[in-house]
Order: sequence, then structure tokens, then C-alpha cells
Amino acid sequence: MNDWHASDHLMTRYADGSLPESDAWSLETHLERCGGCAVRVSRAVRATAAEAVLAEVREAVLAEAPAAAPAPAPERPAAARAHRWPSAGSRAVRVLWALGPAVRGAWLPSVLLVAVGAVALAHGGGFAHARPWLLALAPVVPVAGVALSYGPHADPMHEITAATPAAGLRLVLTRTAAVLAVSLPLLTLAGALLPSTGAPNAAAWLLPGLALTLASLALAGYVGLRAATAVTGGAWLCAVLGPVLTAPGGLTRELGLRLSSYLGDAPAQGGWAAAAVLSAALLAARRPAFHFLEKS
Repeated sequence: MNDWHASDHLMTRYADGSLPESDAWSLETHLERCGGCAVRVSRAVRATAAEAVLAEVREAVLAEAPAAAPAPAPERPAAARAHRWPSAGSRAVRVLWALGPAVRGAWLPSVLLVAVGAVALAHGGGFAHARPWLLALAPVVPVAGVALSYGPHADPMHEITAATPAAGLRLVLTRTAAVLAVSLPLLTLAGALLPSTGAPNAAAWLLPGLALTLASLALAGYVGLRAATAVTGGAWLCAVLGPVLTAPGGLTRELGLRLSSYLGDAPAQGGWAAAAVLSAALLAARRPAFHFLEKS
């Protein structure tokens, strides 16, 4: 049970807009779980000049509503609402809403296409060198998924979502976790089903994929999510495929050698682990910037 409740002074400052932004976000988060404080804040806001604007908005909404709307159920007392625990169903709805674009749209079919296509090419098309190409593309798949899961380009309700206390880094991380939960096991399983042909093992891309995803999020606090994912994903592809395209030997052979140096030994994996930890630290340091991420 939450024993803390907002004071009248705090609510008054919130209503007149003089409360610091960090305190306002903390109060809004508390209001999601405390019906009593939500009622008191509503009263405080109605006591300001905003009451006239809210009344106009309410009249406009009611004017557009269907004429034969069902009668609302009797409202429970504020004290009962304040101490009501959220049901399992409401938590499930919140989780599904938070995942949002991370589990719909073109990204999920694209991941399936990469995984299934690689397996079909190797076993149906007789291409014995599919694993190096899959390992080269796999680390940028979650990066692309993160770019496509947050922002006005991905979510029609993004402007409303961005104005809620649940927005910011928490929502970005929730959708990132959904992207990783789908792409990591699926692409690793696909890699395990492919012939090795001297390429690194199927799980060798996991740390690089995690490090690139965290680096994208850390950089997003400075330049925005889409620009950050373009930089990190593009840098990986240039580092891996650039030298291969200009090498005199066969493309697949050169790609296998390049991937072995990037992914195949303990020092390389240790470097990716260190990069992931550093990116996570930078991400935590830039957490306040995510309150304003992709709001325009």
C-alpha cells in the first residue's frame, strides 16, 4: 500500500504550473495509482483559470458523443478508489499498450523473413554459407526494431503517449525489451540451424546486438532515436561489409574472417560486454532527456 499522499501546497503549485518539472512528473506517476489524490488535484485545477478551458473542451466532447450513450455506473467513493489494487486484466492491458508498435507493423514480419529466409536459403537453396550473412545482419535487426517502435512515425497516439507519466525512458525500455525478446531467440535459433562453414557460433552476435541497441538508446538522448539508430546500425554495417566488398577474395570467405575477428574470440566478446555496460551507464545518465524524446 502507498502511504504517501500529495500535500495541498504541492497540488496548488502543480495546478498553477509553478511546480518544477521533475516534481510534476513524480506527482503524475503517483496519481496513476491514487484515486484520492487524483480527485484533489482535479479540484485544484478546476479552481484555476484552466476551469473555463476544461469546460469548453468537455462541452465539445459531449457535443460530438453519440446521443444515446449508456448511463455511467455509479462512481465509487474516492477512498475506495484510492485503495483499489489494479487487477491482473488491467495490468495485462497496460503491458499490451506499452508494447504497442514493438509487436505490430512491418518489423515483426521482417524479422521472420530474415530468419526463415536464411534457413530456406541454406537448406532449400543449397547455400552453405548463409550463417556469416545472417550474423552480419543480426546485430542491426533489434536496432531497427527499436527505431520503429517509438515516435510519431510508429505510433498514431504518440503525442498523447508522450504526455503521460509512463512515457520517457520507461516506455522506450519496455518496447526495447519486446524487440529483444523476439529478435534474440529467433535469429539465434535460425543461426543454429545453418551450416557453420567456419563462421562464429550462432550466439556470437548476442552481445554485439545488445551493445549496439544500448548504444543507440544512449545516443538517442543526444540526437534522437531515429538518428541514433541510423548511426549505430550504419556504423556496424560499414565496419563489417565495407572491407568485404573491396576485398580481392570471395565475399563469403572475407566476411567469415571479418566476423571471426569481431565476434569469434573471448577478447572481442569482452569488448562488446564492456561497451554494453558503458552504454547502459550513459543511458542512465541521460534518463531525463527521454521525457522530451521524439515529441515533435
